[in-house]
Amino acid sequence: MNIQAPIKVDRKTKRLAKRLKGGEIAVINHIDIDEVAANSLVEGNIKLVINASKSISGRYPNKGPGILVQKNILIIDNVGEDLFNELKEDDIIQVIDGKIYKEDKLIGEGEVLDKDKVEEKIEKAYENISVELSRFIDNTIDYAKKEKGFILGDIEIPCVSTKYENKHVLIVVRGQDYKEDLSAILSYIEEVKPILVGVDGGADALLEFGYKPDVIVGDMDSVSDEALKDAKEIIVHAYTDGRAPGLKRVQDLGLDAIVFPAPGTSEDIAMLIAYEYKAELIVAVGTHSNMIDFLEKGRKGMASTFLVRMKIGSKLIDAKGVNLLYRSKLKMKYIWALIITAIFPILIVVSFTPSFRQFIQLMELKLKLLFQF
Repeated sequence: MNIQAPIKVDRKTKRLAKRLKGGEIAVINHIDIDEVAANSLVEGNIKLVINASKSISGRYPNKGPGILVQKNILIIDNVGEDLFNELKEDDIIQVIDGKIYKEDKLIGEGEVLDKDKVEEKIEKAYENISVELSRFIDNTIDYAKKEKGFILGDIEIPCVSTKYENKHVLIVVRGQDYKEDLSAILSYIEEVKPILVGVDGGADALLEFGYKPDVIVGDMDSVSDEALKDAKEIIVHAYTDGRAPGLKRVQDLGLDAIVFPAPGTSEDIAMLIAYEYKAELIVAVGTHSNMIDFLEKGRKGMASTFLVRMKIGSKLIDAKGVNLLYRSKLKMKYIWALIITAIFPILIVVSFTPSFRQFIQLMELKLKLLFQF
């Protein structure tokens, strides 16, 4: 391996991904690279990833490194904090077999993670998953006891202008396979015209598909200015003590916002608002609903999500993985069967016409002459 290219550097992978133009080396400080971060780097068309931290710590089988190496993007792993601080935006560096050079001087090195190495580390991480699951369950139960007021009415739901009552609501989160799942329900969106709610970057997912979000809910750390300006209503998720760091960004754009102090995730409060304002049905795309999803978000439990889903019950339809239902290919034998089925009634009708009978008689006569019957 011998790669020379300019670099982009950031401690926040999602922030770095927005600056990628293609052909660069991404320098990050991201322990346990998650799926969303990996996909954003792939979309940036990078040549290589240099990670100051461990891309796979072994706590759980995180998905990000596997996505990168599947796209032939190698990772120079665990190069350390000192090297990360030394590298500056747009520096041109050269990487040879895990060794990193700047102006022909060796400045550091790390472990090269290729497909085989990633599979080996992930396999070891699976051996630790029962330990992590035990911690996760304990944390979920502990926080569920503290946060039960979240669904028992102890938290005041803010007044909103969007009219949810008796309507379908589509909540989009930029999580696993969100693009594929959103593609699979486009006909539903066109026919039903649900209220479109983007949770942070989920608003940009809607824009990608040509839809403007009716509502944006989140802490505003990963949504674009364009999406914020297009939304009809913005709800800033604040800490329980009322602090809302994302509010300033919205106000700087000259936009109004509602502040909702609440525990849990932004997707939880998006669902809760729709439910409390009597939505007929809530359809969720890309949401986080299992241990790996939450660990990749840096959360140690899923108390609020468990509580909210328990409260909403049958009103919630999770569209995660729905694209898998549509992946089977239509086989040729089925196509021919459809064609024959369509032609058959036409042939029956045509067979009763005088011109068709004359044609058949003429063909019979020609065959008899040809074969001298």
